[in-house]
Amino acid sequence: MASPAAVPQRQLFIDGEWRAPALGRRIPVVNPSTEAHIGEVPAGTAEDIDAAVKAARAALKRNRGRDWARAPGAVRATYLRAIAAKVTERKPELAKLEALDCGKPYDEAIWDMDDVAGCFEFFAGLAEDLDKKQNSPVALPENFKCHLRREPIGVVGLITPWNYPLLMATWKVAPVLAAGCTAVLKPSELASVTCLELGDICKEVGLPKGVLNIVTGLGPDAGAPLAAHPDVDKVSFTGSSATGQKIMTAAATMVKPVSLELGGKSPIVVFDDVDIDKAVEWTLFGCFWTNGQICSATSRLLIHTKIAKEFIERMVAWAKNIKVSDPLEEGCRLGPVVSEGQYEKIKKFVANAKSEGATILTGGVRPKHLEKGYYIEPTIITDVSTSMEIWREEVFGPVLCVKEFSTEDEAIELANDTHYGLAGAVLSADRERCQRVAEEIDAGAIWVNCSQPCFCQAPWGGNKRSGFGRELGEGGLDIYLNVKQITEYTSDEPWGWYKPPSKI
Repeated sequence: MASPAAVPQRQLFIDGEWRAPALGRRIPVVNPSTEAHIGEVPAGTAEDIDAAVKAARAALKRNRGRDWARAPGAVRATYLRAIAAKVTERKPELAKLEALDCGKPYDEAIWDMDDVAGCFEFFAGLAEDLDKKQNSPVALPENFKCHLRREPIGVVGLITPWNYPLLMATWKVAPVLAAGCTAVLKPSELASVTCLELGDICKEVGLPKGVLNIVTGLGPDAGAPLAAHPDVDKVSFTGSSATGQKIMTAAATMVKPVSLELGGKSPIVVFDDVDIDKAVEWTLFGCFWTNGQICSATSRLLIHTKIAKEFIERMVAWAKNIKVSDPLEEGCRLGPVVSEGQYEKIKKFVANAKSEGATILTGGVRPKHLEKGYYIEPTIITDVSTSMEIWREEVFGPVLCVKEFSTEDEAIELANDTHYGLAGAVLSADRERCQRVAEEIDAGAIWVNCSQPCFCQAPWGGNKRSGFGRELGEGGLDIYLNVKQITEYTSDEPWGWYKPPSKI
């Protein structure tokens, strides 16, 4: 029997109202730290997606766009700032819900809520700046003048992951609304609770109906119909490479633009001139933050041979000192992974690494003091070859693999030995070397003497099989805008290309 609900019982958020899913289905919410059922979310299907898209289209066109799409950016900014204020007001509640829903340590979830509010504030500012950029002139030859309009791309389908449930949704929702688009958000079925609370916040601040619609549900039942819907003008997706390929395929039939932020297997390169304890902490943070469930996790450690033995010994000691506990327990620094399926997948990766000849230095098992929940101790794996699965494939869990190098050139070659290109890090006291290596690593984001800090002011996205398009920064708004040129002939003289007919 399910334990008493610990999460709000919501319906789908469509056209500014709460609606039961068309087929009446619901998905249980499982607390990954206890394995208990703590509530339900609605299971939307194609019928609900269609209703949400129609609501978004109506909101986009209402009053010929003057109510939202063509309203001044300053008007939209008012709503974004109101949402930010409500997130801040409800921060403790939202952080607790996120910890219960996906296993994120409460301290991390609090940090995420600050970032959510900050992201809405940032794009509110860009919405206001958009007004100043409208009708910007373009220099043309004599007798012509031109100006540019930046217009919303239309109805956008947003499909988001479970590792940062509300923050990853905000990375898309905030710029979409700032641009004047309308949207249908489909969060991951594994962690939807705080995204539904965003609907409650939007209702509370009076966001015009239909501007943001939120449909929870399974990927094949709700995500796939959203990606393939003929009245969706663009799809933005964050998640696995396999799902990203399906979304590209669905969009291609309608020549629909997509933005994809996919998987990663990012390197962290540590040279022999570092402060070892400082570098160890950044190395562990880069892989074990968010319970190791980060697309940008620097999960391939490349360590200089000269310091490898000492560094690894210190790293194991630090890893064993990480507090693994219930996410709501004070001082928790590693909670459970999100689901039983993910738990089993990670254990299989570790077992396969061992069977291929790698050494599990520490972790890879359930902590002895935690009998329930999807917990895995911080895991460090050595004796790894570049052909091993653990080196090449994204684990999405608290698992770090280690390989030594002797020269800068070797480090760069190993760092780029991946199909992915989301992020990377380089740690060294030599800033010129850091700059050289940062330029050589083929990835969308490089950290120098740190790993994982992310700011809404800077662009975010990957190269190679990690996707394309950039979220955040000023470009995070641009991907939801079309640019229209309006060119005028200003001369009173006729064009004179054709010979006029004879006058009778």
